[in-house]
Amino acid sequence: MGKLIDLIDSTELERVREPLERAWTLPPKAYTDRRVFDVEVKGIFNREWVCVGRTDQVAEPGDFMCVDLISQPIVLTRDRAGELHALSRVCVHRGMPVAEGSGNASRLTCPYHKWVYELDGSLRGAPMMEEVEDFDARRCRLPSLALEVWEGFIFVNLDSEAEPLAPQLTGLDALVGNYRFGDLVVAETIEFDSPWNWKILVENFMEAYHHIGTHKETLEPVFPSRQSSVPDNGGQPWSFLWMPSVEAVPEEESIFPALTEEQRSGLFAAAILPNFLFAASAHNGIWYQLEPRGHDAMDLKIHVLLPSAVADSLSEEEKKGIGELVSVIHMEDIAANEGPWRGLHGALTTQGRLSTFEKGIWQLNQYWVERLTG
Repeated sequence: MGKLIDLIDSTELERVREPLERAWTLPPKAYTDRRVFDVEVKGIFNREWVCVGRTDQVAEPGDFMCVDLISQPIVLTRDRAGELHALSRVCVHRGMPVAEGSGNASRLTCPYHKWVYELDGSLRGAPMMEEVEDFDARRCRLPSLALEVWEGFIFVNLDSEAEPLAPQLTGLDALVGNYRFGDLVVAETIEFDSPWNWKILVENFMEAYHHIGTHKETLEPVFPSRQSSVPDNGGQPWSFLWMPSVEAVPEEESIFPALTEEQRSGLFAAAILPNFLFAASAHNGIWYQLEPRGHDAMDLKIHVLLPSAVADSLSEEEKKGIGELVSVIHMEDIAANEGPWRGLHGALTTQGRLSTFEKGIWQLNQYWVERLTG
């Protein structure tokens, strides 16, 4: 596997590293070259904290949910004692997945040869292995991943020596704490197939500059791009975009009782790098679950998050209506993803200059270059 410096010219990388006022975008190869994606998998996705679910999705003992990381199929489980686990869902015998989808089960059973695992990954039974020398079922188990829960979101890490996540998010805690994401539940989910590079979507999510074009009749009149701002992150792996509104939401209409008047007067979009995206206004929370499949494709699920009492009070039609409103904005954003993806393949396409209103992209780029060049 190559190194980033072997694939992208050092002059282009130095342009990216410049202070925001002088900085350039990532070069086209950062998006279009599958070899760069291979470097990203090794240097970022196999070493960084990645969000794979929410605690409310595996809320009860016996609940499980399967997720595919780029390098590893996993299953999230909640065992009989209520503990969460992130496990490889590949049987240690012959490589067959031991679970698919989601549901509730007392154990995980491989459909190939009926090896049975407890929900903590330990091997419960392996039929017809009695005559195999030195086979000790007590030493066989599904490999586990490092796991942390932050604001109800479940993060995992393939790197057993990774630094804990929570200390890296102290600055972000102060910005989003009043929204109490840990008390929210997934009320509605919309799925999109997204045949372009994952960074294009993250970049688009983290700037309001495009409101003047892409959302000129939807978001721009309510959240003017020129009023948006991005605070310094102190070198931590997150970015926070604040978008003030032209009018505050009355306190009695906010679903988040702890919000300040300023927080009721705007919308935020935030990223925990590399690819965890979430947003909130006084009306709801949104989580973009982005799962890269390659340099040229990803799966996207957009989840609407609401307090459990609010979600329980809504009919299925009302939840679907909220999802449709979210879809309207994303359908506009699809054009802002498809267009650059085509353009980045152009023979004459080069690096561009960043606007000072694209500070979130600059923060992502600094993280990207640092992680991939050391």
